[in-house]
Amino acid sequence: MNCNSDKVIYMDNNATTRIAPEVVDAMMPFLTDCYGNPSSMHTFGGQVGKAIEEARGQIAALLGAEPEEIVFTSCGTESDSTAILSALQTWPEKRHVVTTRVEHPAVKNLCENLAQLTGHKHRITRLKVERDGTLDLEEYRQALTEDTAIVSVMWANNETGVIFPVEEMAAIARERDILFHTDAVQAVGKIPINMKDNAIDFLSLSGHKLHAPKGVGVLYIRKGTPFVPFINGGHQEKGRRGGTENVASIIGLGRACTLAGEKMEEENTRVRALRDKLEKGLLSSIPKSMLNGHPEKRLPNTTNISFEFVEGEAILLHMNEYNICASSGSACTSGSLEPSHVLRAMGVPFTAAHGSIRFSLSIYNTEEEVDFVLDKMPGIIAGLREMSPFWNPDE
Repeated sequence: MNCNSDKVIYMDNNATTRIAPEVVDAMMPFLTDCYGNPSSMHTFGGQVGKAIEEARGQIAALLGAEPEEIVFTSCGTESDSTAILSALQTWPEKRHVVTTRVEHPAVKNLCENLAQLTGHKHRITRLKVERDGTLDLEEYRQALTEDTAIVSVMWANNETGVIFPVEEMAAIARERDILFHTDAVQAVGKIPINMKDNAIDFLSLSGHKLHAPKGVGVLYIRKGTPFVPFINGGHQEKGRRGGTENVASIIGLGRACTLAGEKMEEENTRVRALRDKLEKGLLSSIPKSMLNGHPEKRLPNTTNISFEFVEGEAILLHMNEYNICASSGSACTSGSLEPSHVLRAMGVPFTAAHGSIRFSLSIYNTEEEVDFVLDKMPGIIAGLREMSPFWNPDE
């Protein structure tokens, strides 16, 4: 199968990223010659186990954590569920979860199920967001109660890139003896994180968001945090997550984390500059377009722009004709025709929320690609608006 990726202008990196060539090289021996089980007693398997521990150290280094605080999982969703359900099992008398209205479906849908499937035994508080996607910390403080078992707030929003003050929020939770979890899937590798300097108890990350393979993730568990495993089985991960390790992907994730640390400055300078050029160009050349999310408090690679009076799906189909890849929201909700729950929570007008496009760049994007998108997008939007019954060019 040939996907012709060389012809694709890929600006959908918050959905998934290409695997870095250096990561592929690191993985290959563990897909071929180094196939031993890391739990085996013999040297052949023990060498694989040693490589896993080296990868654990690489991931810990990027997070400013200790290696023993890193637990390997299959993905960010598993990590999210594990953290939240662990807290509720640790304190079964506490039945309250605080989260936000703009969480990824991995947290949003879990919380909805907790409330519904347990006969409303669990109570969920979903914090509102402002028009620019930011949170009100006073509302957060008032939401915490004696019954709160855990707070789960994403570090950065996957659709708008807006960064939440999770370190400050975690400190507030600790003062109340409440556990704090953050879904940092979009933040890790894009902005500096140092777990030694904050009070966060659980952190989730996913390999395929930072140029590692799909199917591998991490749950950071702060040393001393009470914990109940989600997957029971063998003694892997010191009894914290059963199941034979996904060795090659773990090795790849370790290498990807090292690369992310090395590329962090580029992410926050060159990639940010490309994002800004794309954003300013679209907003200036296309009337009735608007930025969704805080202009400063967001990830360096992400811009979410609404084009009023057109449908996001139609925009994407026309972009696809030029091999331009972007998204109309979270990839995990791409089958829904409803406007983004994130944009609805932000109060984005209906006529704009339906026509929102998220562009998310990476270190592999170029200025030539940005120029190409800026050349094609005005025509795409103008053509769609001509067919829209809601478009009035004179207004």
